[in-house]
Amino acid sequence: MRVTSSSKGMKIVPSLQKRIEEKLGKFDRYFGDDATATAKFTLDKDTVRVEITMRIHNRYYRGETVAEDANTALDLAIEVMEGQIRKHKTRLEKRIRDHANMKEYLKDQIIAVEEDSSKIIKRKSFELIPMDPEEATLQMEMLGHSFLLFLNMDNEKVNLVYKRKDGDYGLIEPEY
Repeated sequence: MRVTSSSKGMKIVPSLQKRIEEKLGKFDRYFGDDATATAKFTLDKDTVRVEITMRIHNRYYRGETVAEDANTALDLAIEVMEGQIRKHKTRLEKRIRDHANMKEYLKDQIIAVEEDSSKIIKRKSFELIPMDPEEATLQMEMLGHSFLLFLNMDNEKVNLVYKRKDGDYGLIEPEY
């Protein structure tokens, strides 16, 4: 993880810089070198404000705290960041759990097709990306496909957009 530090109204001493890198370094095991972190310290009269922003792929996590000294404010900001990351991880796990029944359904469908005289000659797997139907239509057109399976941001369900013969678009929203 790349870490940058800045300050306003105070100086970041080498011991504080080392502590910042150590504290943020524990996120390396989760995100590796793809992540960047920025720590900003601001002295406000007799308190220190710490703002930490982490960018991991296309996700941002941000923690801001105020304390009497820089070390305490840094510790509190790291706790806020950990909470946000834990919350995001729980949401992802819940989303995966919610779609587990769809995976089982699709798995049963593939087995049923294999039992017929026709064969599946190609398999493809991909990550379902959360987006709205308009964005899915745009992605479908950019890829040159006639349909696109996606995770609808509005209802958090798997949806399918497709191009109709008349040139318009259709949206399939399965109930499960």
